[in-house]
Amino acid sequence: MCRCTCCGSHVPLYLLWEPCTACCTCWVTSFFHLCPSVFRMEEQDNTAGKKLQHQTRAEAPGTKSWQSQAYTLGAISNFMSTFLTFPIYKVVFRQQIHAVALSEAVKQLWHEGPQYFYRGIYPPLLSKTLQGTLLFGTYDSLLCFLSPVGPHSLGQRWTAGLMSGVVEAVALSPFERVQNVLQDARKQACFPSTFSILKEFNSYGLWGRLSLGYYRGFWPVLVRNSLGSALYFSFKDPIQDGLARQGLPHWVPALVSGSVNGTITCLILYPLMVLVANMQSHIGWQRMPSLWASAQDVWDTRGRKILLIYRGGSLIVLRSSVTWGLTTAIHDFLQRKAHTKKEMTD
Repeated sequence: MCRCTCCGSHVPLYLLWEPCTACCTCWVTSFFHLCPSVFRMEEQDNTAGKKLQHQTRAEAPGTKSWQSQAYTLGAISNFMSTFLTFPIYKVVFRQQIHAVALSEAVKQLWHEGPQYFYRGIYPPLLSKTLQGTLLFGTYDSLLCFLSPVGPHSLGQRWTAGLMSGVVEAVALSPFERVQNVLQDARKQACFPSTFSILKEFNSYGLWGRLSLGYYRGFWPVLVRNSLGSALYFSFKDPIQDGLARQGLPHWVPALVSGSVNGTITCLILYPLMVLVANMQSHIGWQRMPSLWASAQDVWDTRGRKILLIYRGGSLIVLRSSVTWGLTTAIHDFLQRKAHTKKEMTD
């Protein structure tokens, strides 16, 4: 079946040469009916992928058809990507803390032995598993609230991404705090496990648990996550759409868009990552320095050189490329699958 270009009636394919009986105009213009109809069908075939892509991003956010299966697959993808890239992150963390070269950071981990190689992986496994569903779910809900019907403007994507980053920072900052303490070699003797760190935090008073314990270094985390999410969601779709016009397989634009966009975002905010790692690696009742004092200390210990601030940046490029590329590709696949299933049920 195809649609008549004059009256909108459905016409069988084998009757394309005949005028549409439901439209008197078609009797007069029967000769011109064939070409527009065939052209219209061919255009629909060539742009099916692009149309599905735009429909998916316009309808999937906030709809009830986005079932728990998508969250489950997102959790699995984040779990696996975190497990595979954790050794890279741990080397980067050592460079951020001790300001050493790549070879020296690898040598430290080698001397500590394989039993400590994946030390501190449980908090990031749990946090990253929650991060994918929380970050994308909050973003889609806020985007639907700002504009129920797409396409969405840059300002709307920026606002929704900014607020989803705020939610992410509030929910996941305690996991990152425990992870950074576990990965610091100077804390292995006093705090050998996650339980020992939680026991230390819970020994404080209510305000101490928040300010000195779970949410130490929260403000740079809040700035980093909110700006990072806003940048990522603002430019993810434009990059993906530009690549989709090149006729690439549907999974390639999402993979490349997430990889490139995530990498650039991480490099822009890398100094904040260094600041967070240094602030959150400390533990105890000692007087907590202010945010400015902590930033000044990091700047001084790096010899007041930008190059030393970005030590470890080469590995963060690799880790961000793999992690955000996989996350974006899987999320895009889930949206397509959900939209296709909705069309079949309708």
